[in-house]
Order: sequence, then structure tokens, then C-alpha cells
Amino acid sequence: MGKRKRSQQEAVPESEEEQDTLPRLPLSRPSDQYNKNKGKWINQQRVLVLCSRGMGARERHLMEDLKSLMPHTRAETKHDTKSDLKALNEVAEIRNCNKVLYFESRKHMDLFMWVSDIARGPSVKFHIICMHTMDELKLSGNCLKGSRPLLKFSPDFDAPHWMLIKELLVQTFGTPHHHPKSQPFFDHVFTFTLLDNKIWFRNYQILEEDGELSEIGPRFVMNPVKILDNSFSGMTLWENPKFKTPSSVRSFNKMLKADKAVTTNKQRGAKAARQDDNPYKRSKLLETIYD
Repeated sequence: MGKRKRSQQEAVPESEEEQDTLPRLPLSRPSDQYNKNKGKWINQQRVLVLCSRGMGARERHLMEDLKSLMPHTRAETKHDTKSDLKALNEVAEIRNCNKVLYFESRKHMDLFMWVSDIARGPSVKFHIICMHTMDELKLSGNCLKGSRPLLKFSPDFDAPHWMLIKELLVQTFGTPHHHPKSQPFFDHVFTFTLLDNKIWFRNYQILEEDGELSEIGPRFVMNPVKILDNSFSGMTLWENPKFKTPSSVRSFNKMLKADKAVTTNKQRGAKAARQDDNPYKRSKLLETIYD
């Protein structure tokens, strides 16, 4: 029998000149740059949002407002306050999340917020003050649910620790491009303003008519406490020297009120000692004249 002929011809290798003319992909690209030729979800950031037990109504409504404004979040049940915070890393890995937004309640009156990157760190602890929810404010602004926000930061984020906090807030609050639950346009703005060593958060609607801004809510102020190297653990990279715990502030105010009460009692006693027992007593001269 004769040999069968090959049905397919062998592929002719390309010359080196033709290979050099092919376009090459860049080795690196900026984090805010995406490939316009692909409509795929490349930046797959997922944020796990949960809280501790003992949260008040206002704190819980604030967390729900942030979840409604961030379509790339995933909810989780309440975390036990007695367990270690490192367990949140395992919960985030199970839920396929790479960022954690954890609201921690202390003494049913103080609220702390942790923002953490579970992959490489770091984690930042904030003390939340001056909070107001969207239902509480009842402002005129409005935005479509699932739309992507613009993130605006004041130019004061130039110190190394503020630059680190800014990058972590961008990756956490920014909705990824082409996210399945997001809308492909911007209609509101998240503003982070640095004032008095605190970060003031506001949410504004972009009006279509003239491009002006109308506030939507919520409002809150983030007072940074410290920055840890890893996720909920590690060495302290930075600690706020001007931060005072809420318990110490309350005890100081209580001491001032006690000192004020003691001073008031002393002043009342001195005034009572100076007063005459019979202030309306007439002198002997007046008695002789009128008699």
C-alpha cells in the first residue's frame, strides 16, 4: 500500500521581521485605565459590609444607606464582639470579597468603622461622628440606584498617611467599571474633604440642567484613629496623636460639670453669708422722724 498523503500542510513559521511588527501589550498600566476594546468586568472589587452586635438604629440606617449607594457590596450577618477581628478575613474570603467595611459599636453609643484590604493590607480604623442618614435629612437630591459615583478629594491629602487612606477609600467606595449591578454612567459625587484632621463625607447629585450639585445624603465625619500594616492586625504604621477616646471625653466633661456644681455651691454659700438677716430693717433716725 502507498503512503497516505497529509491532508493538512505544515504551518510555515513566521519570519522574525513579521513577529516584530505585531503590537505588544504594555507591561504595566495605571489602575484607573481600562481596556476600551473589552466590555468585560476586569476590576472585580467586592466589599464585605457588616456590623457588630449592639448597633443603634441610626448607625444601622447609615450602614444600609452606604450599601444602597455601593452596588459592589455584599452583606453579612452581625459579627460577635467577643471574637477576634481576624476572623473577618476568613469570612471575606468565603464570600469572595477583597475589601471589608466593618462597623463596630462600643457601649451602644460610640461607632467605629474599619476599612481593610484583606489581601495585602493595610487596615484603617475611624471614629464616626456627626452622622445623619438619608431618611433623617430628607434632602432634595436623588440618584439612580446602582449608578457609579465620582470620587472627589480635597487637595490636602498630600501627607503619606493621608495618601494611603485616600487610596484605600478609592478602592473601597469606587464602583468598578462594567460591574454587573452598576449603571454605565455617573450621576452623583462622593466628596471627601479634609478639615481639622478629619474627613467629612458628603454625597451630591449632579443635576442635568446646569451641572450644579444637590445633596442627597448621608453625612458623617471620619476621625482616623490608626493604620495597621495588615488586615485587622500587624504593626501600627500611624496613630493619630490628637485622637481622644470618647470615654475620656465624657469623663472629662463630667468632671467639669462636677467642678462647676461645687463652685456654684460655694458661691451660693458665700452669698448667703454676706446677706443681712433683716435687709429691710429701718434705722433709728428714720424711726424718730416717722414717729
